[in-house]
Amino acid sequence: MIELKDYQKRAVESLKSKVQNALRSPDREVVIFQSPTGSGKTIMVSEMLKQLVKDNKKKYSFVWVSVRMLHEQSKEKLEKYYEDDRLIQCSYFEDLEDKQIGENEILFINWHSINKKDINIYVRENEQDNNLNAIIQNTKEEGREIVLIIDESHHTASSDKSKELIETIGPKVTIEVSATPHLKDNVSEIEKVHLADVKAEEMIKSEISVNPEFLDIKIGDKSSDVLVIEQALKKREELEKLYKKENSNINPLILIQLPDSRANLISKKDEVIKILKDKFKITEENGKLAVWLSEEKTDNLANIEKPDNEVEVLVFKQAIALGWDCPRASILVIFRESKSFTFTIQTIGRIMRMPELRYYNEENLNKGFVFTNLPNIEITEDYAKDYVTIYEAKRDNSRYKNIALPSIYLKRQRERTRLSGEFAKIFMKVAEETNLKKKIVLEPSKVVSPIIADGKIVNIDKMGEIEHKGQIEVKLNEGELQQRFDRFIYDNCSPYAPGDSSDRMKTAIYQFFNVKFKLPKFDPRVQRIVLGKENVQALVDVINVSKDKYKKQVIEQLSEVRERTEEPKWEVPLIDSYKSNAKQEAHLKSIMKPFYTKKPSQPEKLFMELLDNSEKIEWWYKNGEGEKKYFAVLYKDENNKEWAFYVDFIVKFKDGQMGLFDTKGGMTAKDAGPRAEGLQKYIKKNKDKKLWGGIVIESNGSWRINDREKYEYNPNDLSSWKVLEI
Repeated sequence: MIELKDYQKRAVESLKSKVQNALRSPDREVVIFQSPTGSGKTIMVSEMLKQLVKDNKKKYSFVWVSVRMLHEQSKEKLEKYYEDDRLIQCSYFEDLEDKQIGENEILFINWHSINKKDINIYVRENEQDNNLNAIIQNTKEEGREIVLIIDESHHTASSDKSKELIETIGPKVTIEVSATPHLKDNVSEIEKVHLADVKAEEMIKSEISVNPEFLDIKIGDKSSDVLVIEQALKKREELEKLYKKENSNINPLILIQLPDSRANLISKKDEVIKILKDKFKITEENGKLAVWLSEEKTDNLANIEKPDNEVEVLVFKQAIALGWDCPRASILVIFRESKSFTFTIQTIGRIMRMPELRYYNEENLNKGFVFTNLPNIEITEDYAKDYVTIYEAKRDNSRYKNIALPSIYLKRQRERTRLSGEFAKIFMKVAEETNLKKKIVLEPSKVVSPIIADGKIVNIDKMGEIEHKGQIEVKLNEGELQQRFDRFIYDNCSPYAPGDSSDRMKTAIYQFFNVKFKLPKFDPRVQRIVLGKENVQALVDVINVSKDKYKKQVIEQLSEVRERTEEPKWEVPLIDSYKSNAKQEAHLKSIMKPFYTKKPSQPEKLFMELLDNSEKIEWWYKNGEGEKKYFAVLYKDENNKEWAFYVDFIVKFKDGQMGLFDTKGGMTAKDAGPRAEGLQKYIKKNKDKKLWGGIVIESNGSWRINDREKYEYNPNDLSSWKVLEI
């Protein structure tokens, strides 16, 4: 029996509830189940259907429609899942008895076989009256309601033929299952599994790195195809050694995707196979190469998914993307195409799975890698935007010498990473204490979205921003406003899991505006007020203080045993990876080149300027948080519980001293006591490292530092804070 992960259990329970709500409706309804590739969508839906059958007194029949040959894979998975209790029967068209779908029976259909324009063996009328129309009618006459599951719906659900089929089946409820759903009509419920929750369970890779370290490559006279294949093979060898170091038998696999253009397919295939053979001695004969094309399949494909299979490179075409599961695949090679190429979550899906459903000590084993000669990559789905790392900053080793600082890492318990109903009460109290009502402007500036104006495309193969003369600003409609508001909520949930916390935070905000301004819950005016530039910062401040208080009053009261890992000789990471929402900035004294950042706070911005302009500083590093690779010191709160403090900046001075500084501003300085005192204990304990530092704030044009063993902060009296002289 498969043991479901925590996020899967939550999703199953919530999805079941939403399907039951839809079944109670007098109308035909659509329920969307949006879940990332690699999250176990099929297993979650299987469990939901089983619980639905157990819980309900009504009689159900199910139709499961998948693309290409996925219906066979789905049927096989579900039969295995249901084999213990046999509550649900899985059948093909030819397995049905009495020309109907039985009670608690799933009919599995291949979408393409019933969705062709020329002939339809299932839907057409015939003398035996054994067609889909008749089977559906017979089933309904027996008093059973039909639930339709459309699997991988982004490939099918929005076509006209598909809509006709849905009308033919006439299900009481349609469940659309996809990472990127497309159904829009009659949608009553949406259940969404967030990517962060899947990664927290170590089911899929932590990130995808695109063309890592390409700036340092000596190209010479190599073709771009040779270059990307060469770098992919080097990475494969590196990963193979790392797996051995981890005592794992995984043999990492490279996937080489040929362009989908039929005209170029044969020549590109021959070219790639020639490069692999002549330059790298990788052939079908020595067992290292496999080919999977519609017109050609090598004999060594049978066990290619096995962890230690000898095949190192698989050449394929896009057709195998769906449903093919080979967790040892960790590197993807993509070649330039004549048409524009879009990089979607389906593309990434082939290299997303973790082979042993756990993260390794070696960080590169937790990543997927893409090597490509595309001029750039446009990512088309939101999940992919949150997932792919397209920028990398490297440590400048010409200036760096080892610093060997002791660091710690505390592994967090997942049940402590979500907001509960208590958050709304705390938010209201903080809003009252900070007089938020008086700070709110009820008629803020219009919330707008910039749109490109007078653009032209000179080179259709050149991706990126097209030439344009300027932009116009268009007021957001209610749908766009809702999306922007949802993103605001999602972004401000950190460090709590957005998937589990967004609704709690929304409730808090709507409740505030209802109590203080008599605005109805879910009123779009609330969203416009929140997003107005005059109000955003005030709300963010209250949210942040509320999260700090929530942490103290709720999270820290929970019992906890956390695993502590000590790193006696921490060094600035060799590489930091960033997603597409990061921006490059010029900072001459940053040890990471180039420097990327995602929405730094105002104190952080000002402090980086100070560091860059100092003659005393050799280099500085902007620390990350929450991961083992970043620097943290141990501190204890007032209840003597241990926490990790990720100090904002590590600074190397020219005189050999090391500075540890954490920037604060306004209300955040007030609650910094335990962290500040933990930092001072750390500095005192490691005197041999020539350390100094503390909490720093900017006040009236001067920077102040608190480096006392006992922390004090009074915004009206900073006499205990020294002027920071760097």
